[in-house]
Amino acid sequence: MLERMREGMQGPWAMGIVALIVLSFVFAGVGSYLAAPAETAVAKVNDEEIAERSLEIGYQNERARLESQFGEGISALFANPEYLANFKQGVLERIIADKLIEQKAIELGLRVSDQQVRETILAMQEFQVGGQFNNDRYNALIRQSGFQADTFREYIRLQMTKEQLSRALMVSDFASEVESKRIFALENQTRDARFVEIPQNLFTASVTVTEEQISQFYQTNIEAYDTEAKTSIAYVELKVADIIETVETTDAELEEYYQLNIANYRTDEKRRVSHILLELDDTATVTEVAEKLAAGEDFAEIAKQYSIDTFSGENGGDLEYISLGDFDPEFDTAAFALTSVGEVTEAVTTESGIHFIKLTELTPAVTASLSDVIEDVKTAVKYEKASEEFFELQTTMADLAFEVPDTLEDVAEAVNRPVVVTDLFTRNSAPTPLNTPVALNNAFSEDFIAEDLNSDIIEVADEHIIVMRIAQHEPQRTQSLDEVRELVEASLRADLAKEAALAFAQEAVDADDTVATLATQSLNLNEFTGLTRTATDANPAAVDALFTLAQAGDKAVVDLNNGNAGIVELVAVNATEASDEQALIALRNRIAGQRAQDEYQLFVNALKEQAEIVYIN
Repeated sequence: MLERMREGMQGPWAMGIVALIVLSFVFAGVGSYLAAPAETAVAKVNDEEIAERSLEIGYQNERARLESQFGEGISALFANPEYLANFKQGVLERIIADKLIEQKAIELGLRVSDQQVRETILAMQEFQVGGQFNNDRYNALIRQSGFQADTFREYIRLQMTKEQLSRALMVSDFASEVESKRIFALENQTRDARFVEIPQNLFTASVTVTEEQISQFYQTNIEAYDTEAKTSIAYVELKVADIIETVETTDAELEEYYQLNIANYRTDEKRRVSHILLELDDTATVTEVAEKLAAGEDFAEIAKQYSIDTFSGENGGDLEYISLGDFDPEFDTAAFALTSVGEVTEAVTTESGIHFIKLTELTPAVTASLSDVIEDVKTAVKYEKASEEFFELQTTMADLAFEVPDTLEDVAEAVNRPVVVTDLFTRNSAPTPLNTPVALNNAFSEDFIAEDLNSDIIEVADEHIIVMRIAQHEPQRTQSLDEVRELVEASLRADLAKEAALAFAQEAVDADDTVATLATQSLNLNEFTGLTRTATDANPAAVDALFTLAQAGDKAVVDLNNGNAGIVELVAVNATEASDEQALIALRNRIAGQRAQDEYQLFVNALKEQAEIVYIN
């Protein structure tokens, strides 16, 4: 089994799967997390801690995925404490499952070679430009995520080791050719049918309703006659963006800001280096490389031959442009001490290994003049002054809203903004800026409504606040029968007419001559040929019923879910042979994939049962 696992890591599938697993975490900042000091744990899995930050990263990633898929409207769900707690628990359970798989893989002694790690990284699309691995992009992305080359390789190795076990579990399930053909035939089978839709309005005139039926229908469906709570809100709004429009600046202010923030208008020095990385304990190679460099041999060729950083080595040791903090302190000190292009350091020892560093490009820092950046400076000064005024006015609003709690007029006058009063709205129809979770929760809070006082400051967006109060409120209530009598009676008549249509359909099916019975209502069966399970040219409920019939001539009465009844008759079953080999292969893979997912989940569940898992509140 272990051999099969190891062999499995050789295929191209490994590159794609590992990339999906790794990138979902790496580029969310896992490198920084791995290098971070110990912190509060949220769980222990067989005495191995899961850090709180790990859970937070997983939560933020999953939330971002949902918001990108469903839009920001889903954010309202996360304002619900119960939903948020359940969501985070689900994320934690997935992290625990991942940790269990990792532990099991290590227990089984699974290993991944340096060559496999290298091939995987080279194949990851995120590191490619024009379909080819790009060392500059590789270095930039892993640094952005808090990794160095060696720590990133080890992170990839760990992910691939876990994937060995996962893959071994996934490939153990399969679907036979006979089974696949049978399922293919069932899924792609077509049917000929006859169908008639029996409109309920054919029976509406014959329906009579009594007062007792109306009352009973009303009581049975009473929740349908509940109104939604509605509220009208008065509010005063303050935004930095509005204040900016009124801000004036002076030349002195612009000059002062420029001088204080001159670093923002300086183009930093651009320093590009190459390096040769050697093992810490390989003194012989260090000496050999030092001698070759001293003899004037080509640095790039030496890097290609000797550097254990194979990715930069293939590019002559090039590390692209660097900044302070990108590497170990010893590396930075040596690299930034170089002053002339072409200059090479002596051997530099770091935790990663021993480096020889060469300065390949150097562009000095340049500071833009005030006249060159005057518009940027003016925008920044306006924003700074507007922000200062915003926070001063925010304090004023908060004080007045509290001191004069039964009106917003004083608040509005103090900040020179109008009191806006909305029309009545429900939770689902709130106008901007009240359509945010925090504002809605306040607007429909029972305490807020009952107190009839000004709210605290409510931040509806960055640098955007409101103070609000109830202007009018209509609570949720159940409308009386007298208010909805016409609606109740119409709904009742529709239900009774539908029952009559279904009864007539059953009568026609049971009759010796279905066609003749249908003719009494001027109806006839329509022919359909080659209907698939997903056909749209016939009523979906009728199609579903059609595929439950066993023999030609069988009939079924169908509730069409549009208020009407229907009759469907099976005329013929048309078999479909699996002639498309690719379609059959795809089906076999789909069946095997689903079974593999089920088996994988069972395996994880078994690991959970055997493990010692402690949840830390």
